[in-house]
Amino acid sequence: MMQALQKTTAAFGLELREVPVPHAPANGEVIVEVAAAGICGSDVHIYDWSGGYDFLKSAFPVTIGHEFSGRVLEVGHGVDMLRMGQPVVVIPSVECGVCEACRAGRMDACRDRRGIGMLRDGGFARTVRVPAANCLTLPEGIDLGVAALGEPLSIAMSAVKTAEVAAGDRVLVMGPGTIGQGIALLSSVRGANVVVVGYDDEDRLKTVRALGIEQTFDLRMHDLAEVKALTDINEFDIVIEATGVPATVQTGLDCLRPSGVFVICGIHGNPVSFDAAKLVRNRHQIRGTYRATRATWSEVRDFVVGHEARLAPMVTHRLPLANAIEGFEMARRKIGSKILLMP
Repeated sequence: MMQALQKTTAAFGLELREVPVPHAPANGEVIVEVAAAGICGSDVHIYDWSGGYDFLKSAFPVTIGHEFSGRVLEVGHGVDMLRMGQPVVVIPSVECGVCEACRAGRMDACRDRRGIGMLRDGGFARTVRVPAANCLTLPEGIDLGVAALGEPLSIAMSAVKTAEVAAGDRVLVMGPGTIGQGIALLSSVRGANVVVVGYDDEDRLKTVRALGIEQTFDLRMHDLAEVKALTDINEFDIVIEATGVPATVQTGLDCLRPSGVFVICGIHGNPVSFDAAKLVRNRHQIRGTYRATRATWSEVRDFVVGHEARLAPMVTHRLPLANAIEGFEMARRKIGSKILLMP
């Protein structure tokens, strides 16, 4: 038996339970010994049951945790690209393989995905069974805590690609969580002029600055008019929303230049309202982004390997699995930046 952090009921809370150790991986599967698993904003919403995750009910009880890295512990039949002991980061989205899109080779368009840590057991446990195809290999010696940032960075890279960020673009990032931090860093690497805002978010804005992004503002102390004056940017070419707070959508659109691009990557538990007439007259584009493609994941893995030291400030806390609830409460209160559980 082993401990696993599970969602068991459609209500506030999580349970640290004793569950059977997964064994005998099926054809094409491996068992991964989890080294580090990050607490995501989605995990916090699952914890406090604040909306948007009712689809999980069919999987209860389920071990959550979808941002994780580790080492291959056991290899199933038909797996020849991985070896025991190999460090890996895990792609948490598992395609069905049988729908029309999958049969046509368009795996990224699968309509029946099952997320690891959502609809199947995830990484907040000592070991987890995953498809071998979902494991991206890592070099020996890499900090597996930093490697666990792969999943939020994949969302961040998808957002930056969706926005088509280019050198010289004036980019406003709304939300300095891990995904917002990744968006800011990746936009900066592309040569954009990046501004990051949060609300009552000084710990995470401090992390943004540690990544080399100097223009950060807490909207509890500065309104957007002040931000525009202090940055000498009256209108942004691109605004990327990574908060999940519905009111930020109209606020962000109000900062956008005519024909500018607004990208939503935050998960909103409630419907969003905005001024459609104003959007039409300004020819604004709203684009949504969600999970990353396999091609994007490969880029992210290479980025993590090549920028390990620069990414390190994003990880601020590493806690044992036994302290999981403490970690979740820290995340709810926006203490620190990425909080890792170390099973």
